[in-house]
Amino acid sequence: MTPEELPKFVLPGEYLGAAEEYLPGRGTYEHMGRIYASVVGTPAIDPRDKTVRVEAANAVPELNEGDLIYARVDEIKTAMAICTVLSSATSHRGIPGEPEGTVHISKARDGYTESLNTEFAVGDILLAKVLQPRPSVKLTTAAATLGVVSARCQVCHALLRPGGKELVCPRCGHHERRKLAQGPAAPARLS
Repeated sequence: MTPEELPKFVLPGEYLGAAEEYLPGRGTYEHMGRIYASVVGTPAIDPRDKTVRVEAANAVPELNEGDLIYARVDEIKTAMAICTVLSSATSHRGIPGEPEGTVHISKARDGYTESLNTEFAVGDILLAKVLQPRPSVKLTTAAATLGVVSARCQVCHALLRPGGKELVCPRCGHHERRKLAQGPAAPARLS
Protein backbone atom coordinates (compact mmCIF):
# COMPACT_ATOMS: atom_id res chain seq x y z
CA MET A 1 0.00 0.00 0.00
CA THR A 2 1.38 3.42 -0.94
CA PRO A 3 0.72 6.67 0.97
CA GLU A 4 -1.77 7.66 -1.75
CA GLU A 5 -3.69 4.39 -1.27
CA LEU A 6 -4.14 4.89 2.48
CA PRO A 7 -7.68 5.76 3.50
CA LYS A 8 -8.23 9.33 4.73
CA PHE A 9 -9.74 8.16 8.02
CA VAL A 10 -9.61 4.76 9.74
CA LEU A 11 -11.35 2.88 12.52
CA PRO A 12 -9.73 0.32 14.84
CA GLY A 13 -9.11 -2.96 13.02
CA GLU A 14 -8.80 -1.50 9.51
CA TYR A 15 -5.99 -2.96 7.39
CA LEU A 16 -3.11 -0.54 6.72
CA GLY A 17 -0.41 -2.67 5.08
CA ALA A 18 1.85 -5.69 5.21
CA ALA A 19 4.49 -6.03 7.92
CA GLU A 20 6.91 -6.99 5.13
CA GLU A 21 6.65 -3.46 3.69
CA TYR A 22 6.23 -1.32 6.82
CA LEU A 23 6.85 -1.33 10.55
CA PRO A 24 3.89 -0.73 12.89
CA GLY A 25 4.04 2.72 14.50
CA ARG A 26 1.98 4.65 17.04
CA GLY A 27 -1.73 3.90 16.78
CA THR A 28 -1.24 0.56 15.00
CA TYR A 29 -0.61 -3.10 15.77
CA GLU A 30 0.65 -6.11 13.86
CA HIS A 31 -1.22 -9.43 13.66
CA MET A 32 -0.06 -12.35 11.55
CA GLY A 33 2.09 -10.21 9.26
CA ARG A 34 -0.55 -7.52 8.68
CA ILE A 35 -0.70 -4.02 10.21
CA TYR A 36 -4.02 -2.70 11.50
CA ALA A 37 -5.24 0.59 13.02
CA SER A 38 -5.69 0.47 16.79
CA VAL A 39 -7.33 3.92 17.13
CA VAL A 40 -9.75 6.15 15.24
CA GLY A 41 -7.79 8.67 13.21
CA THR A 42 -5.74 9.63 10.19
CA PRO A 43 -3.14 7.15 8.88
CA ALA A 44 0.27 8.20 7.56
CA ILE A 45 3.46 6.55 6.36
CA ASP A 46 6.86 7.89 7.44
CA PRO A 47 9.14 7.31 4.44
CA ARG A 48 12.31 7.78 6.51
CA ASP A 49 11.86 4.71 8.70
CA LYS A 50 9.06 2.98 6.73
CA THR A 51 6.58 3.04 9.62
CA VAL A 52 2.84 3.34 9.29
CA ARG A 53 1.06 5.17 12.12
CA VAL A 54 -2.38 6.55 12.96
CA GLU A 55 -2.73 10.01 14.49
CA ALA A 56 -5.66 9.67 16.87
CA ALA A 57 -8.61 11.95 16.14
CA ASN A 58 -9.29 12.56 19.83
CA ALA A 59 -5.99 11.70 21.48
CA VAL A 60 -5.29 12.22 25.16
CA PRO A 61 -3.21 15.43 25.35
CA GLU A 62 0.39 15.03 26.39
CA LEU A 63 3.07 17.60 27.10
CA ASN A 64 5.83 18.16 24.57
CA GLU A 65 8.73 20.58 24.47
CA GLY A 66 7.60 23.93 23.08
CA ASP A 67 3.89 23.47 23.92
CA LEU A 68 1.96 26.44 25.28
CA ILE A 69 -0.02 25.54 28.39
CA TYR A 70 -2.15 27.13 31.10
CA ALA A 71 -0.95 26.57 34.67
CA ARG A 72 -2.10 27.67 38.13
CA VAL A 73 0.51 28.96 40.60
CA ASP A 74 0.20 26.85 43.77
CA GLU A 75 3.29 27.90 45.72
CA ILE A 76 6.09 30.45 45.42
CA LYS A 77 9.50 29.60 46.81
CA THR A 78 12.69 31.65 46.75
CA ALA A 79 13.95 30.31 43.43
CA MET A 80 10.85 28.81 41.77
CA ALA A 81 7.10 28.91 41.39
CA ILE A 82 5.37 25.54 41.68
CA CYS A 83 2.38 25.22 39.35
CA THR A 84 -0.32 22.75 38.37
CA VAL A 85 -0.51 22.28 34.59
CA LEU A 86 -4.20 22.73 33.73
CA SER A 87 -4.55 22.46 29.96
CA SER A 88 -3.03 22.92 26.56
CA ALA A 89 -3.39 26.50 25.33
CA THR A 90 -4.14 25.32 21.80
CA SER A 91 -6.80 22.69 22.45
CA HIS A 92 -7.96 23.81 25.92
CA ARG A 93 -8.19 20.12 26.88
CA GLY A 94 -7.05 19.16 30.35
CA ILE A 95 -3.74 17.36 30.79
CA PRO A 96 -4.39 13.98 32.48
CA GLY A 97 -3.24 13.84 36.08
CA GLU A 98 -2.75 17.62 36.25
CA PRO A 99 1.06 17.34 36.42
CA GLU A 100 3.14 19.66 38.53
CA GLY A 101 5.46 22.08 36.76
CA THR A 102 7.98 24.66 37.90
CA VAL A 103 9.04 28.10 36.68
CA HIS A 104 12.60 28.81 37.85
CA ILE A 105 13.32 32.43 38.78
CA SER A 106 15.71 32.72 35.80
CA LYS A 107 12.89 31.66 33.42
CA ALA A 108 10.17 33.97 34.78
CA ARG A 109 11.15 37.10 32.84
CA ASP A 110 13.65 38.14 30.21
CA GLY A 111 16.51 39.66 32.22
CA TYR A 112 17.16 39.76 35.95
CA THR A 113 14.41 38.94 38.45
CA GLU A 114 15.10 39.71 42.09
CA SER A 115 12.01 37.99 43.52
CA LEU A 116 9.23 35.82 42.13
CA ASN A 117 6.80 37.62 44.45
CA THR A 118 6.82 40.58 42.02
CA GLU A 119 6.14 38.29 39.03
CA PHE A 120 3.39 35.93 40.25
CA ALA A 121 1.07 35.28 43.19
CA VAL A 122 -0.54 32.07 44.43
CA GLY A 123 -3.71 31.42 42.42
CA ASP A 124 -2.56 33.25 39.26
CA ILE A 125 -3.24 31.53 35.93
CA LEU A 126 -0.20 31.57 33.66
CA LEU A 127 0.28 31.13 29.95
CA ALA A 128 3.63 29.31 29.86
CA LYS A 129 5.85 27.40 27.45
CA VAL A 130 7.09 23.88 28.20
CA LEU A 131 10.90 23.76 28.27
CA GLN A 132 11.13 20.14 29.42
CA PRO A 133 8.18 17.72 29.64
CA ARG A 134 9.96 14.82 31.37
CA PRO A 135 11.00 13.65 33.95
CA SER A 136 9.82 16.87 35.63
CA VAL A 137 7.89 19.62 33.84
CA LYS A 138 9.94 22.82 33.49
CA LEU A 139 8.17 25.97 32.28
CA THR A 140 9.09 29.47 31.15
CA THR A 141 7.21 32.76 31.03
CA ALA A 142 10.21 34.82 29.83
CA ALA A 143 8.78 35.81 26.43
CA ALA A 144 6.64 38.95 26.33
CA THR A 145 3.63 36.94 25.11
CA LEU A 146 3.82 34.66 28.18
CA GLY A 147 2.94 35.35 31.80
CA VAL A 148 -0.11 35.95 33.98
CA VAL A 149 -3.46 35.88 32.14
CA SER A 150 -5.74 35.88 35.19
CA ALA A 151 -5.00 37.25 38.67
CA ARG A 152 -6.93 37.86 41.87
CA CYS A 153 -6.47 40.61 44.42
CA GLN A 154 -4.37 39.46 47.38
CA VAL A 155 -6.61 41.51 49.72
CA CYS A 156 -10.24 40.78 48.67
CA HIS A 157 -9.78 38.08 45.95
CA ALA A 158 -11.66 39.97 43.22
CA LEU A 159 -10.37 39.58 39.64
CA LEU A 160 -7.77 42.24 38.92
CA ARG A 161 -7.94 44.58 35.92
CA PRO A 162 -5.12 46.35 34.08
CA GLY A 163 -4.43 49.88 35.22
CA GLY A 164 -1.36 51.29 33.48
CA LYS A 165 1.75 49.34 34.50
CA GLU A 166 -0.02 47.71 37.45
CA LEU A 167 -3.15 45.68 38.09
CA VAL A 168 -5.96 47.35 40.01
CA CYS A 169 -8.68 45.70 42.05
CA PRO A 170 -12.11 47.07 41.03
CA ARG A 171 -13.55 46.19 44.45
CA CYS A 172 -11.01 47.51 46.99
CA GLY A 173 -8.67 49.63 44.80
CA HIS A 174 -5.53 47.64 45.77
CA HIS A 175 -2.64 47.89 43.23
CA GLU A 176 -0.43 44.89 42.41
CA ARG A 177 2.37 44.04 39.95
CA ARG A 178 2.67 40.88 37.86
CA LYS A 179 4.59 39.61 34.83
CA LEU A 180 1.67 39.87 32.40
CA ALA A 181 1.28 38.07 29.08
CA GLN A 182 1.17 40.66 26.29
CA GLY A 183 0.48 40.64 22.58
CA PRO A 184 -1.54 38.41 20.27
CA ALA A 185 -0.87 35.16 22.21
CA ALA A 186 -2.29 36.65 25.42
CA PRO A 187 -6.01 36.08 26.03
CA ALA A 188 -8.18 39.14 26.51
CA ARG A 189 -8.79 38.29 30.19
CA LEU A 190 -6.36 40.98 31.47
CA SER A 191 -6.22 43.21 28.40
